[in-house]
Amino acid sequence: METHVYDLVGVGIGPFNLSLAALLDDIPEVKTIFFDQKSRFDWHPGMLIVGTRLQVPFMADLVTLADPTNQYSFLNYLSKKNRLYPFYFLQRLDIPRREYNDYCQWVAHELKNCRFGNKVVELDYIQNEEIFLVRVEEIKTKETITYRCKNLVLGTGSVPAMPKSFQGLSPEHVFHTAEFLNHQDRCRKAKSITVIGSGQSAAEVFRELLKEQMEHQYQLNWITRSRSFLSMDESKLSVEQFSPDYVNYFYQFPQEQKDQIFATQDLLYKGISSHTITDIYNLLYEHSVSGEEINVGLQVLTEVKRIQEKGDHYEILCHQWQQKKDFTHESEIVIVGTGYRPNIPDFIHNLESHIHWDDKGRYEVEADYRLRLDIPNQIYVHSGISHSHGVGSTNLGLAVHRNKIIINHLIGKEVFPIYNKYVFQNFNAETF
Repeated sequence: METHVYDLVGVGIGPFNLSLAALLDDIPEVKTIFFDQKSRFDWHPGMLIVGTRLQVPFMADLVTLADPTNQYSFLNYLSKKNRLYPFYFLQRLDIPRREYNDYCQWVAHELKNCRFGNKVVELDYIQNEEIFLVRVEEIKTKETITYRCKNLVLGTGSVPAMPKSFQGLSPEHVFHTAEFLNHQDRCRKAKSITVIGSGQSAAEVFRELLKEQMEHQYQLNWITRSRSFLSMDESKLSVEQFSPDYVNYFYQFPQEQKDQIFATQDLLYKGISSHTITDIYNLLYEHSVSGEEINVGLQVLTEVKRIQEKGDHYEILCHQWQQKKDFTHESEIVIVGTGYRPNIPDFIHNLESHIHWDDKGRYEVEADYRLRLDIPNQIYVHSGISHSHGVGSTNLGLAVHRNKIIINHLIGKEVFPIYNKYVFQNFNAETF
């Protein structure tokens, strides 16, 4: 067991915890260490498709919205990589997703408090010492070390959500969009491919398959239960709902009302970006030049009820829910774009008796991103808080603000200023 007591141990190193690690790097009085089982930082590697863009401006990097002078800013990354002039001439706020991943890898490599290839396998709490014990396994050597800390921060992210009817089938032929690049070569050899779902990931996969469809001559289909392939609401005032102001507004409601509000906000985070829809339409239009028959089908208003293997392909039972009619569709490859669910790791259940849970089995979370506990120590959390903090909980543009709040609470003073108002509109009832 390591005898040193850390002020904070981080579990998981995705963008949110990497941002926290970077911001804490300039605060030497706080002793931190962060662990991730992956061998290096890799952000949704199966979806790092050439041409895909980050859905927030580059200013939503790991540090800038707290400290624009920080050495781990995206602009400093560009400077170190001699890419400032190419970026200047690019004249865009959004950046390639692959470049965001490379930027985060650069930051992770520079930081000394990030340990990759280390898996947290167990958590415990010593009541009389008021100390957490974090048991960590080094993946390569299988050696385990127990670390002692006063506080924890959970950044365990999300995992692909596969409906039950799709589970247990061949992962080479039926897989989540998160695995797309791992199976792209297999797709090129298929006779038919069907994409299910109409969010951003499904659209990006469909667009990539559509680009190559004329060359590889597969049948390509896209199915969604939505009434259309809907565009995400990206208007300037609408995206102010991804602001600290709206998080504070949303948090004040009772949980039942929060759930009702959240259910109405699909198009803020579940739709397709307008430039992706435009790309897809332009490709469809070009494929149809000279009256050519395009081997592409787009099916809306349709739920997938069941899927079963039939020889060398799969039979998908579909239900057009407005017409209340069933029909079947066959496909050799099925790609499922049904989103992600919060990753609540098994080791959390060792602390279950200390954590407050709501009646749906979700964390109860304080406004400042602490779990409600019956012990004096703190567990800060980045994952599984959409029910408590709303639609912006997974938005990269709010990561830095959340970490400002966490750091201020952890240290017990205002290291980073928190302002009362960040946007033009008001959400609360007030005189103006």
